[in-house]
Amino acid sequence: MPETSRLTANEIFEQVESNAHDEVRRTPHALAFSGLAGGITMGLTGLAVATAKAALPEHAGSFIPYLFYPLGFIAVIIGRAQLFTENTLYPVALILSERKHVADTLRLWAIVFVSNVLGACAFSALAVKTSSLKPDIAEYLVKLGQEALLGSSAHIFWSGVIGGWMIALVAWMVSASSWTIGQIAVIWLLTFIVGLGHFSHCIATSGEILAAVFSGVVPLEAYVKWLLFATAGNITGGIFIVTLLNFGQVKAGETT
Repeated sequence: MPETSRLTANEIFEQVESNAHDEVRRTPHALAFSGLAGGITMGLTGLAVATAKAALPEHAGSFIPYLFYPLGFIAVIIGRAQLFTENTLYPVALILSERKHVADTLRLWAIVFVSNVLGACAFSALAVKTSSLKPDIAEYLVKLGQEALLGSSAHIFWSGVIGGWMIALVAWMVSASSWTIGQIAVIWLLTFIVGLGHFSHCIATSGEILAAVFSGVVPLEAYVKWLLFATAGNITGGIFIVTLLNFGQVKAGETT
């Protein structure tokens, strides 16, 4: 009979630790190339939504276009490219468990974050500085970037907390699944909510906002300010709602 039982929280945490060990051992060059690929590929989130909006009647609403929002996350996570918000789970869990790897984690965070943002820049430049997109698709992409900047700094931060929580939760649940189709389903379900709810994601949303920056309708300073608050929110949500709580349930279970 095939094994059909679910993994325990301890077993999931062991898988997370195993993934974390692999990541912190990677060379800076490997992390940078992987992070750059991840940043570019995350542009698929905004591009897919913009393309769907351009193809559908204006009265179609947002629900159908955002069904395609998870494409970037699926490509990056299944393809094992580096995504900054996933790393609020893996290396942090390793630090909590082994009380070391702090320097390795800070190195990983810095390299992946910078390379992810540079990748988002490359995608946005390709999208709006070349003739790669039809004008209506490029227009919708820029509009997504403008809409992402709406709201106060507090709104961006707390929206980022929810976004970071969901993406770290994706990483946790993907670690619990050994089947690719199950991983894709988990990624799609959770990241669809991130997109439909317009929750800030420091890399996915960067592709949209930077498209607006490159088109000249949004100042660079507005993006930098947004990025600071969105990133802080993503880190907070990923670490405190997912990593610390799941670490707590695992360690509490060991003492009962």
